[in-house]
Amino acid sequence: MTKNIPSTIKYYVFSKDKDFQLDSGLKFGPITVAYETFGELNENKDNAVLVIHALTANTHVCSHYDKDRKTEGWWDNIAGPNKPIDTKKYFVICSNYLGGCYGTTGPSSINPDTGRPFGLDFPIITVRDMVKVQKKLIDHLGIKKLKLVLGGSLGGMQVLEWSVLYPDSLERAIVIASAYKTSPQVIAFGEVGRYAIMSDDNFNNGNYYNSKLPEKGLSIARMIAHITYLSKEAMELKFGRDIKGEILETDKLHGIFGPMFQVESYLRYQGQKFVQRFDANTYIYITKAMDMYDLTKDRENISHALSSVKCKMLVVSFTSDWHFRPSESWEIVKVMMNLKKEVSYVNIDSDYGHDAFLIKNDEMEKIIASYLKF
Repeated sequence: MTKNIPSTIKYYVFSKDKDFQLDSGLKFGPITVAYETFGELNENKDNAVLVIHALTANTHVCSHYDKDRKTEGWWDNIAGPNKPIDTKKYFVICSNYLGGCYGTTGPSSINPDTGRPFGLDFPIITVRDMVKVQKKLIDHLGIKKLKLVLGGSLGGMQVLEWSVLYPDSLERAIVIASAYKTSPQVIAFGEVGRYAIMSDDNFNNGNYYNSKLPEKGLSIARMIAHITYLSKEAMELKFGRDIKGEILETDKLHGIFGPMFQVESYLRYQGQKFVQRFDANTYIYITKAMDMYDLTKDRENISHALSSVKCKMLVVSFTSDWHFRPSESWEIVKVMMNLKKEVSYVNIDSDYGHDAFLIKNDEMEKIIASYLKF
């Protein structure tokens, strides 16, 4: 069920004897980590940057190194030659996280004990588990200290966990459009999405890989999530109350209840496009991992958790983001300031909601570039 993996991808396999201990206490393995690198690692191995992708992205940060340039990089505006994360200067690494469906071991991978995809037999994983797997990869590459770790949304949560779990392993961190714990509102939307998938007639308790896929449920889950990634302003600007132009034959079957407004048609399109590239079980597992995330788990409180941070940290939020609100970013910054840690904060004025960090933004690009210079 691995999908759209670029030809440049590499793999690292470890824990062949099932000796990787998950947060749950379960021993698990073997684990395959899929990753891509961009640029060159210098002789001292001190120019490495780890980019952590968001919820449903993959390892393909930038497309500059593609031979055919057919696969667009999801962060081409940030990483590449002469970009804020300059691959002529830095060695950029991006791995698919544990539980993913872009090459790293996840629910769609083959269970060596049964010869069939794991499905719901895949163990429950956490953000901390994802970070521990990334650390295994960085150790494998012989890198003692990362120049920078950065990521947005779920990726930002992993950046926070990196800074606390491995404080001596990174010089700088950039947390973008994220939070140190998931709010009840985000958990609620996540639950509706998971319920839509598991209620699909084709879900079959997660054992759908050799039959019909739960496309309706996954499509609905994506539609729900996508609403939270936009903002009221963005939806007004992009769609307003415009009526859809051409009516497809499939839509005519539903009459007035087919997509009438542009925004309805857009959401259906996003849902249909998503099922072609993503695994439903992976979506269940990673949204649950995000919902469960709380940096203070097994730590006294947020101040105690962040007290171990040694790196410089930049926190970036966006004014119209209601998925992870600016106030949630500010909570991190306030604690860091009270602890007298090296922290910077920017709340960027944007109408694009949570998706703002994935869209070209001159201000964010300048901020990241300048942050790496001082």
